[in-house]
Formats: sequence, structure tokens, C-alpha cells
Amino acid sequence: MTATRRNPQHVLLSRELGVAIVTGTHPPGTLLPGEVEIAERRGISRSVVREALRMLSAKGLLQSRPKAGTRVRERVHWNLLDPDLLAWMFEGTPPPGFVRSLFELRLIVEPAAAELAARHRTGAQLSRLGHALERMGMHGLATPEGQAADQEFHTVLLEATGNELLLGLASSIAAAVRWTTFFKYRASRQPRDPMPAHRALFEAIAAGDEAAANAATATLIRQAQADTEAALDG
Repeated sequence: MTATRRNPQHVLLSRELGVAIVTGTHPPGTLLPGEVEIAERRGISRSVVREALRMLSAKGLLQSRPKAGTRVRERVHWNLLDPDLLAWMFEGTPPPGFVRSLFELRLIVEPAAAELAARHRTGAQLSRLGHALERMGMHGLATPEGQAADQEFHTVLLEATGNELLLGLASSIAAAVRWTTFFKYRASRQPRDPMPAHRALFEAIAAGDEAAANAATATLIRQAQADTEAALDG
């Protein structure tokens, strides 16, 4: 396993093990191999293994006990809104129930956030939203550049609420947007064009129309949910 400055060995190992856990290769209750075995199998140091396991424990995936080893925790303990966990879930095919729950959460949070953004957004924030929208249209959401612009759009929307607690959800919401979009476009079936719904949302926020912003956001999320579920079925 080769590490880079951007992805040191413990990060690469935590991702490998994390994907294996959330996709069911190591189901809850499974006892992982010991640190020495993992280190020898991969040709890395025990300190690298220890740091990777510590990262996964902090996300609620693992529990280590002296003489009992390291065991995968029950799913109820996982920090499912952690951006890394969201990414790992979509490495394979996520469970339909998880996808449904993710979109239900977005429908609870984002339409109300869009109302606040329409009320409180600044000129600078509106400019950033518009720039992200332009880049989405220029590159298309099937590309990494378009997907990054989509994340930026939704992150700025939460910033524009002026609510620091909602802003605390920004990384999770952005990750949900990124990985559901990535999953949709990875499938062979082409999803519907989401740009009209994004433009309607931008126009509502620009006009300060709170009700329209709420409705446009709900439409956008429901369309994304339908397309993601179609990709799952496919």
C-alpha cells in the first residue's frame, strides 16, 4: 500500500476497512484481525494500524477492549452522517432503507433552510450561489467539476441561513448531495436534468421568496430521490 502526502497510510487503511464494514464484508459483531496480523498482511507498521482503527472507533464503527480484540459495533452506534461514512456507503450499493432515510432527512432540513436563506442571504452569498450554478451548467453533473459545484451550491445555501447549527450540517448535506449524485450518474440509466430545479431555487432565493424557495428545494430533493432509487433498482 503506497501512501501519498494527501492520503497517508492510516487514512488509506481506515477507508479500506471502513468500506468493508459499511458494505457488509465485516458485519456488526465481527471480530477484526489483530493489529499485528493486519500490519504484517499489508506490510505496514502497527502504529499505522492503530491510528486507522482509532479513526474508525471515533466514527462509531469499532470498539476495542483489552484481551477481547477489536469488534465491529452494531449499526445503531455508527455516525451515519459522517461524510466519510456516507462516501463509503456509496462505494457499493447502499441499502434502500438507508437511501430513503437520507432523503427524508434532507426533506426535513433543506426546504426550511432554503426559506431562511431567502430571508437572510447576503449579496456575496447570492453571487457564490450564482457562480456555483453557472459551473454546474457548464460542466454538467456527470463530471467531478459539476458535482463539486453542486456541493458548493448546497453548502452556500446552508451558510446563507445565518444559523450556525444548520451550518454544522453542511459537510454532511454536501456529502449526501455528492455521493447520491455520483451514484446516480454511475448507473447506466440517465437521471433527469436537475438544472431547472436548481435554477428555480436560485431565483426564489434571489427574489427573497421564502415559500417558493421551500417548494423548489422539496421538488429538487424528491427528483434526486426518485432518480437515486431508480439507479438502485437498475
